[in-house]
Amino acid sequence: MDSDRPAEPGEAPGLRKIIHVDMDAFYASVEQRDAPELRGVPVAVGYHGERGVVAAASYEARAFGVRSAMPSAEALRRCPQLHFCRPRFEVYRAVSRQIRAVFADYTALIEPLALDEAYLDVTQDLKGIGSATRIAELIRARIKADTGLTASAGVSYNKFLAKLASDQNKPDGLCVIRPGEGVPFVAALPVRRFHGVGPRGAEKMAALGIHTGADLAARDIAFLREHFGAQADYLYRAARGIDLRAVSPNRPRKSVGGERTFARDISTGPALRETLDGIVAIVWADIEKVRAAGRTVTLKLRLADFTLITRARSLNRAVADRAEFAAIGHALLAELLPLPQAVRLMGLTLSGLEAAGEAAAPPAETPTAGQLDLF
Repeated sequence: MDSDRPAEPGEAPGLRKIIHVDMDAFYASVEQRDAPELRGVPVAVGYHGERGVVAAASYEARAFGVRSAMPSAEALRRCPQLHFCRPRFEVYRAVSRQIRAVFADYTALIEPLALDEAYLDVTQDLKGIGSATRIAELIRARIKADTGLTASAGVSYNKFLAKLASDQNKPDGLCVIRPGEGVPFVAALPVRRFHGVGPRGAEKMAALGIHTGADLAARDIAFLREHFGAQADYLYRAARGIDLRAVSPNRPRKSVGGERTFARDISTGPALRETLDGIVAIVWADIEKVRAAGRTVTLKLRLADFTLITRARSLNRAVADRAEFAAIGHALLAELLPLPQAVRLMGLTLSGLEAAGEAAAPPAETPTAGQLDLF
């Protein structure tokens, strides 16, 4: 195999049947389930106040443009009737345990991504059903019966396609991408749908004439490496519907973090501190979501000229709570102020997690149209 290019379909043995299950507006849906007066009402889960941030939004709220990571003041401007609920993570965890118990009836190969989503490998399902599509239908029905909540599911032959499929018919939907259908499915998608391609990445691609998966697939690996560096191999494979990762049931996380790229560069200390508070709220919600415990807090800043600055602080124990996480982040920022240039991106990460490390995933091939019966 030529080591200067990514692997092509058919270069590794094996075939998988993968389901990606994603709960619909999970936190907000739990709040609406438990408080009937909130059903049909725009709901945001998060911290309300001058520096509050939306952690999750119901579909009624999304219709007004309310999104996660949005400052609560902006959310209320867009939707004055928005009802805020403070997060109840113990409740969400309890519901998540119910959902995972459903998964475990069908496969032992479950890779949770968060409380509300997971990959399942049902190539050898425990009930001998044989059809990944049928298993996805049964799982969605069981979740609705056991929790009163809806889930969307994507079924395909690799993780990348299954995750794209689960988002295709939300909410309460099912999408199946069978062998032989992956390449045309990806070709028709806007590149913004690809995991890891954010607004600025999509803008850069548009400037290069890349708007869809088909446009991306038309560029060779040399072009992608010239313009996208380390992301090139991923983009090359994604444009062809290739994903070699296996479902990893015991894959531990190395870190939990988040970052924000600003529409306009920020230069003042007060604005940077306020932005950091918003990032803290979102990241700590994710930390609680996955029950992470870590010792190291890292602040990342990208300046207007794309210079990257990072600062980290490690404790001899796990960070105790959100207040301590925020305090360390602000201390790291204070060490850097005043900055020589305005800031275009800010990020904050918790790492040094317990049992850190990630196993390598064995490869799998892209199957052919002749294997349609497996789905």
